[in-house]
Amino acid sequence: MENERKTVITGMGMVTPLGGNVDTTWQNLLAGRSGARKISLFDANDYETQIACEVSPEFEAQAAKIIAKRDRKKMTRTTRMAMLAAQEAIVMSGIDFDRLNRQRVAVIMGVITSSYNEMEREESDAQIIIKSMPNAPSAWISLHYGLEGPNFNVSTACASSAYALGLGHQMIKSGLADVVIAGGADSHIAPECIKGFNQILAMSVRNETPETASRPFSLSRDGFVMGEGAGILVLESEAGARDRNAPIYGELAGYALTSEAIDMTAPKENGAGMAVTMERALADAGASKAEIDYINAHGTATYLNDKYETMGIKSCFGSRGKELAISSSKSMLGHTLGAAGAIEGIITLLSIYHSRVTPTINYQDADPELDLDYVPNQARDMGIRAALSNSFGFGGHNASLVFKKYGITG
Repeated sequence: MENERKTVITGMGMVTPLGGNVDTTWQNLLAGRSGARKISLFDANDYETQIACEVSPEFEAQAAKIIAKRDRKKMTRTTRMAMLAAQEAIVMSGIDFDRLNRQRVAVIMGVITSSYNEMEREESDAQIIIKSMPNAPSAWISLHYGLEGPNFNVSTACASSAYALGLGHQMIKSGLADVVIAGGADSHIAPECIKGFNQILAMSVRNETPETASRPFSLSRDGFVMGEGAGILVLESEAGARDRNAPIYGELAGYALTSEAIDMTAPKENGAGMAVTMERALADAGASKAEIDYINAHGTATYLNDKYETMGIKSCFGSRGKELAISSSKSMLGHTLGAAGAIEGIITLLSIYHSRVTPTINYQDADPELDLDYVPNQARDMGIRAALSNSFGFGGHNASLVFKKYGITG
């Protein structure tokens, strides 16, 4: 039936602190490499936190190959990363928009802001309005490829791009679109952002050892490391993808979006809101708890998130929680904020597709309160039928996505 169409993924693109494309990032994740370094984008010597996971400046040369110079001058770093990730995803998918109805191709981006920050303003104060539009990444992607379906941004803090993927799936499932270019981009490694997150004690201050600073689920965790990047997925209806013999990397089977409605920065005690979100995502996907083999955790390395996410998993899965592989990509990539849901969604898909789970690095000292399997320090080979990817943002924005191995259920 039209209103029960499957959503499959045919293309992926990434720009991350561990690589300017999907394959490089994936190989570095499997190797357990950290993208954390001393901040180079500005002088951070007077800040409490002086480290971050920056994208290599080499991405600018790659972006210059696909974006006209006059257009690049109208874009921020965030938008350029989004454009580069979109191009990789679209090329990977092999999609030919000339053979489609462009009015049925949507673009949805999770974007907190376009990151037109004080560093960007010092570099150039031209095109202020266009650069500062939060919808700039989705608009530029739509414009670049001549896509005439809906294009918009979702801004729900650290869950922004997970929301974008969920809404993209809903558009495919409901028949409102045949293809959705969905994802997110973020670049908050800037003076005002580092200062702001330090004010709320959210970031690690292990400045002397940046590579080991991000320690999700460890007893010695002291906050997240700021990251930046972009992740884009090409979502299609299964029928459309099969008609054009597209590569299919997996299925986005379901999702859930909920609100904590309790506090701007803290989740509900005991992970109650997180548990409800995972429960609803499984129900939406028609997936049993027994089918889930892996969870790509939100795993920020903040005290409350890791404690409550662990409790939420236990509440949702009961004794099954002990059997799940759970890992945090943020241990290597840092927290890419608005881009995290999409980047981690891609990592979850790749884990299913390649039957390999990326590790939680820097896991040296176990927290007695956190007693699940966090895939410590080494990648793991394992078959995965279905997996969850969690994103929980300030403002109480929760999102859980369910990905399945394509074709496993027939």
